[in-house]
Amino acid sequence: MSKYPKLIAYFLDFVKVNSRSDPNSTTIPSSDRETKFLNTLKEMLEKMGLSNVHTNDQSAYVFATLPANTGQQVPAVGFISHIDTADFNSENINPQIVENYDGKSVIPLDKAGKYTLDPKVFPSLKKYQGDTLITTDGSTLLGADDKAGVSEILAALTYLMAHPEIKHGDIKIGFGPDEEIGTGADHFDVRDFGADYAYTVDGGPLGDLNYETFNAADAKVEIQGTDVHPAEAKGVMVNAIQLGVDFHQALPEFDRPERTEGRQGFFHIYDFEGSVDHTQLAYIIRDHDRDRFEARKRLFKGIADRMNAEFGSERIKVTLKDQYYNMGEIIEKDPTVVEIAEQAMKNIGVKPHVFPVRGGTDGSKISFMGLPTPNLFAGGENMHGRFEYVSEQTMEKAVDVIIEMVKLYAEK
Repeated sequence: MSKYPKLIAYFLDFVKVNSRSDPNSTTIPSSDRETKFLNTLKEMLEKMGLSNVHTNDQSAYVFATLPANTGQQVPAVGFISHIDTADFNSENINPQIVENYDGKSVIPLDKAGKYTLDPKVFPSLKKYQGDTLITTDGSTLLGADDKAGVSEILAALTYLMAHPEIKHGDIKIGFGPDEEIGTGADHFDVRDFGADYAYTVDGGPLGDLNYETFNAADAKVEIQGTDVHPAEAKGVMVNAIQLGVDFHQALPEFDRPERTEGRQGFFHIYDFEGSVDHTQLAYIIRDHDRDRFEARKRLFKGIADRMNAEFGSERIKVTLKDQYYNMGEIIEKDPTVVEIAEQAMKNIGVKPHVFPVRGGTDGSKISFMGLPTPNLFAGGENMHGRFEYVSEQTMEKAVDVIIEMVKLYAEK
């Protein structure tokens, strides 16, 4: 029997709640269903007996504190997870339990067998021999990103409150919205949260620890053409679609997500629509190195400048917006927050897997607000789609790590 009996019960309850964020909304949170779920968590934290449980007005995060139970001066450590799920069907989630998985069998998801988890397609399954897996039924995502993290934080709190012999400083909790649409941490209130160090519990497989992320920008390209009848087009027509193709082809051919890995950056086009008269392109620009990131933005803008110069007018308008930066710039100034996480994993027999994540987390923004916030594993695999799954045993290890870190901070 698990020493965290509420962990999986929390998770199975939470994933059945649709708390998907809305990328087209301008409200905070972006959807009413997120607000409803955050209020549910707020009530749970109040019933558990935590202190200072409240919703932060500027960010919509639910904050709470488990007060210190030691008279020593101990840093306050925070644990943060987001409650929204990604842009995939999140309605009527029906989690499936696969006990004592053998590490090699194909797992059918839907009754018709159209969708399966096959180790030949998803070799990560081979790591989970003997584990209990939680999967989807093939029609929805699962929501382990990041309801696994929410459940793990709550399970750790439950355990610590039941074991007062484990000494700790103030433990700060934050559950927030809209991470999946990139806006959740924009208004995070570091002062109200009150932690000295923090972690997002929002990573992937066992042992993952991320304190380097991409530098990220969103880029929009608007192209104004001149639409005339093709029969009379010579010297008159300016085809905005063709200019869009020309713009894209002027970017480095191999600097694309599908051609890059590790620390290699990219330009990723994710939308292209329009007509001869007017066309719009949308990109994300990514690089781990700040200088190369800035160079990518200059190259992007320079293509538009060159094409406009050829026309003698501004046919192409580029709008660049920085989204977040590599939190490694902040954390390398005081690596304590990473060192403690690594030591906690080693203490419980988990090998840390430290690598630069090819993306960002809420911790990317929060770190630049003055609160160093790397990212811990929560256990999810194949996140954001119907093939998502998580291991119960990995989730238990995530709780172990949280508790072990709390102990290490108390010993500082």
